Amino acid sequence: MLIPIIALILGLVVLIWSADRFIDGASGVASHLGMPPLLIGIVIVGFGTSAPELVVSALAALQHNPGLALGNAFGSNIANIALILATTTVIIPITVQSSILRKELPLLTGATLLSAILIWDLEISFVDGLIMLVALVGVMTWTTLESMKNEGDALAEEFTEELNEKKTSLGLSIFWLVFGLAALVGSSKSMVWGATEIALSLGVSEFVIGLTIVAVGTSLPELASSITAAKKGEHDIVVGNIIGSNLFNTLAVVGLAAVIRPFNPEANILSRDLPVTAGLTLALFFVCYRRGGAGKITRLEGSLLLLSYLGYYAWIFLSER
Repeated sequence: MLIPIIALILGLVVLIWSADRFIDGASGVASHLGMPPLLIGIVIVGFGTSAPELVVSALAALQHNPGLALGNAFGSNIANIALILATTTVIIPITVQSSILRKELPLLTGATLLSAILIWDLEISFVDGLIMLVALVGVMTWTTLESMKNEGDALAEEFTEELNEKKTSLGLSIFWLVFGLAALVGSSKSMVWGATEIALSLGVSEFVIGLTIVAVGTSLPELASSITAAKKGEHDIVVGNIIGSNLFNTLAVVGLAAVIRPFNPEANILSRDLPVTAGLTLALFFVCYRRGGAGKITRLEGSLLLLSYLGYYAWIFLSER
């Protein structure tokens, strides 16, 4: 099993690195083509932060491993809230005040509810996948229009500042776009193969490997960026990244996998993973909406989220024995 473990770890390292290069290249090309910085931030950067999950899940579906794709999506959502956001909050308590975030949180709650309805019959069909992708297009369109009305919002300012700091030539941008995408695909193949072989060796399902090892790995890039943003006082950016990533995972990652190859998820998703995902989303919703729409996520709450994540892993272990 040594070779699959090496393939998984090496694939993860290259995946994280190539995702950053892909985002830089795509942002640079879009900027040279005259795309407004705000739209680049929402569409390009927003897509790029979930590129690892998307590419891994698409390749998993193409290689007849859709369970890995679904586990990656739900596992990443759980890790984003109960591991990434929680760890960041334990280090630096986060205050949420942005009006856009208050509007996007109901969208995430709605997307979670939609996915639960579509998965409830334990069959994710081609039509289900299309519904999710259409919903994603609607969400991104609405978010873009709302952001353009609120150009003074912290999210808009942050995207614009980041783009101005990373200006590169058109040729170099195209190089990183193409090379980054190629490296994304190659590293994802390595990860999917390694994860599949490990699952077979341990006698567990690919869905569980997706929920745990692959999900944590593809979510790790968010941890460093979240802590950095929190240290700068850009608290809305931290929560905004989590909400955007979870929206994308719920609608795009699962939707694309279903369109590529419809599948039947494991029954455990209804009794274990969906309730945990929904519970964490509602907890985030409650924290950010209290006190008249401005909430502070304290160190205590972050610690409780981390404990819930450890409990979730224990639950997985016990239910798979």
